[in-house]
Amino acid sequence: MGISVAIYETECKSALCRSNKENVLRVLVKDPSKYGDAAEYERFLPIEDALKVFPDKDGFMKRNKIKEDVCTIYLDRLKDKEDRAALEKVTERTYTGWIEISKLTDNVGKGLITVSAPYDRQTEWDMLSFEEMNSVCAECKLSWDKGRGCIGSFGPDNSALPEIALKHGCKVTGSIPAGVAASRKYTKNDASELLKEIPILRNALETEGKLALKRYTGPVDRLEAVALISIEEGCGFRFF
Repeated sequence: MGISVAIYETECKSALCRSNKENVLRVLVKDPSKYGDAAEYERFLPIEDALKVFPDKDGFMKRNKIKEDVCTIYLDRLKDKEDRAALEKVTERTYTGWIEISKLTDNVGKGLITVSAPYDRQTEWDMLSFEEMNSVCAECKLSWDKGRGCIGSFGPDNSALPEIALKHGCKVTGSIPAGVAASRKYTKNDASELLKEIPILRNALETEGKLALKRYTGPVDRLEAVALISIEEGCGFRFF
């Protein structure tokens, strides 16, 4: 297992992804049926049931470019509109649980977003491809991990760096394992203290020997980068 470090990027005025991540497009709910057309749904049925509707079975397969090994027919994937309309009469809506916020009134949409958990939301950022995300991160000043983004590796969960830090009075770095366990949010003030620890840690690694110097110089550099961003942007950071 490894420990990662990240800033709270949506707290940063300079974050290029901020508007995308704050624009919630969909929310997952327990009872989607009461949200009318805003509720996402699918219509599907087994291929053998679909074929019962059409006397010309081969024609149905050809019109809709359906392969022989298909077991389930999803109506929204059919090419022929008339075939789709015919099957809509013998299928029911199967809700996915997702609600499209744009199809709700502002008050209802905002209310759903407020009560939802972060993992039950899909934002405009989630709709981007990995290539598009990487392109945004590469241009963002908050990509403290050498342009790769604002999340990076601190090291393995058995890293000796926190122990070394405590030996030299570096409390913020020393608190990292406990911070992971408690899901602690570190503040701008913590970042100021962390920045003071960086030169102490670098000197400590020199005294610890070549192995420690080689193994932990990178993590210390990343801690410094996170601290500088946190202070400049006034954002929190976390270890997980």
